[in-house]
Amino acid sequence: MEIIVTLADGSSRTLVAGEGLSVMEVLRDAGLIEGECNGSLACASCHVWVDEAWNESLGETSEDEEDMLDVAFNLAPTSRLSCQIFIGPATNGIRVALPKAI
Repeated sequence: MEIIVTLADGSSRTLVAGEGLSVMEVLRDAGLIEGECNGSLACASCHVWVDEAWNESLGETSEDEEDMLDVAFNLAPTSRLSCQIFIGPATNGIRVALPKAI
């Protein structure tokens, strides 16, 4: 499985992702984000922008995720917490971008 990540500088990387892992775990293990709360919905350090082509297929955000996104910087219409996106056949090849620092 793969995740395609656009970095804040505009470059992109393709990461190998094990099925069942969250996008946050893969990005954290690659040293691209912190993932401070380890996916417990207690921070927004794993905030990503999901490519528009993938956004609708992920479904609606939960109320808890929405609450944490309220404290994230540089929100976009496709902002999600990467700890809430899990790798599987339906998300293989997902494209996400790391928000640019303000």
